[in-house]
Formats: sequence, structure tokens, C-alpha cells
Amino acid sequence: MLLALGTTAAKGQKLFAKKLKRACGANGGVIAGKHTQDEWTAIENAGKLKAEIKKICPKVKDRALKARYMKDYYDFFHDFASDSGNVPSC
Repeated sequence: MLLALGTTAAKGQKLFAKKLKRACGANGGVIAGKHTQDEWTAIENAGKLKAEIKKICPKVKDRALKARYMKDYYDFFHDFASDSGNVPSC
């Protein structure tokens, strides 16, 4: 499934597995499935993605939420949202 993703979604999946999975205590599908694609888009457009990740995963360290990771996280969450029909491998 990873190869079928866009480049940033694949990068976001790898980043999630490396930087967020342990702190979130759940796999990427569970976290991405917390919202629909439209909801993830609204969160991103409002500039609240970092806050939403911290809300869902309160144990996440700030160093895992660097600005340069946010676009990749967003693409991953959007591609695996509850209404996407996609299931990540992490």
C-alpha cells in the first residue's frame, strides 16, 4: 500500500511510525481515522494540526511536531481519514 501513496503521504506514514506511533499508543490508521478527510482539511487550513495531534496524543514531544513535518503528517492523516477507505501499514 505504501507505494500507491503520494510521496508526502508515504513520507508522513514513515514519520508517523518513527516520531508519533509510540507516543500516541495507536497505529496510524486509528489516529488518522479520528477525522474525515474534510475535517483534517479544516484542521490544516485553520493552522491547528499541531494542536490536534497533541490533543489526540498528549504524550507527543514537541520535537516530533516540527514545522517541517506538518505537511507530511497532514497528507498521511488526510489519505487515511475515516472516510478514505485506505488502511495504512503502520
